[in-house]
Amino acid sequence: MVLTSPPKPPRSADPFRVMLVDDSAVIRGLFARSLESDPDVQVVASVGDGQMAVNALAKDKGKIEVIVLDIEMPRMDGLTALPELLKIDPDVPVVMASTLTARNADISLKAMSLGAKDYIPKPSSMRELSAAESFKRELLEKVKSLGAARRRKLGTAAPARPRYSVDRAAGTTPRAAAPTAAPAVKASAAISLRPAGRRPPQVLCIGSSTGGPQALFKVLGALPKTLRLPILLTQHMPATFTSILADHITRSTGWECVEATDGMPVLAGRIHLAPGDFHMLAERSGTGAVLRLKKDPPENFCRPAVDPMLRSVIATWGGQALAVILTGMGHDGQKGSEALVEAGGTVIAQDEASSVVWGMPGAVARAGICTAVLPLDQIAPWIDRQTQRWAA
Repeated sequence: MVLTSPPKPPRSADPFRVMLVDDSAVIRGLFARSLESDPDVQVVASVGDGQMAVNALAKDKGKIEVIVLDIEMPRMDGLTALPELLKIDPDVPVVMASTLTARNADISLKAMSLGAKDYIPKPSSMRELSAAESFKRELLEKVKSLGAARRRKLGTAAPARPRYSVDRAAGTTPRAAAPTAAPAVKASAAISLRPAGRRPPQVLCIGSSTGGPQALFKVLGALPKTLRLPILLTQHMPATFTSILADHITRSTGWECVEATDGMPVLAGRIHLAPGDFHMLAERSGTGAVLRLKKDPPENFCRPAVDPMLRSVIATWGGQALAVILTGMGHDGQKGSEALVEAGGTVIAQDEASSVVWGMPGAVARAGICTAVLPLDQIAPWIDRQTQRWAA
């Protein structure tokens, strides 16, 4: 009996089309193999510097749907190329790629303020890059999520894979039939809302991921400084990046934002940011609360993750908490938000139109546990009005 390998999944009829921009041909090759391991992704351009990327996008505007852009390159680096790329196609999502250094983290955050949608930290060596399955999974997820978000915005169809049939006369070799038509992108179904919790919150919790830094700058910058609540913030980010993010939040919003340390007291009027690679938890200490950092396993593929933060908030403040779930991939924060609402708390979410990726906020919105689902620019005013109502 001869054993044969199962046929590879058929390629999509209309896969997400990606351009890779990196001065290392070896790295571009590794990226391409990681991405094209998924039949819904195709690398349609691979270039070695920013100027080549600008030329390629100008030539094939509309054909390229996602760009993975290195920071450090000769002739034209990523930060210089970014605004030129967005001039050509304002809707193209750009993912900045860089090694984990403080300088590159700072540049990546500047790039996101200029219109990049996300970042991905590259492993520090070729050996690590070849072996890092978590990096490959993250790269693929970000490219597909951003590609899907672009297609939803433009009202185009999701990737469609050809149906394969078996030729009985010829044995088991699959042959392509007509492609299965992809459904048109539909608007989100109506969202069911629920009343806010009856007790005033003692803490404001925020969870975010893809597109989060830009959203955080806008929401936190618009929050009145009269809001006398401690703010706990979990943004999906690696170590090194979170300390830079805390500094950017402080400078751009006027709020004091600190990267949390173990045993740090939770103070009103201060933003406490979960550090990369640690879950941030709150616990009661005397008449107040302190933060604990844990290396427990990742949840929802993330560390830090929003769910453990929210569970700890329930244990520390009961239902007297307000949670805000902003743009991001996946569904981190859904289970914690459900538990918070069950305990008497309140949850709101960013709406789909203003989200870079409506994964996390979409999950809580569709679960029917939100009191409001709002455009980004309406979130801070809603928090202000609601906390004043509670205080009255």
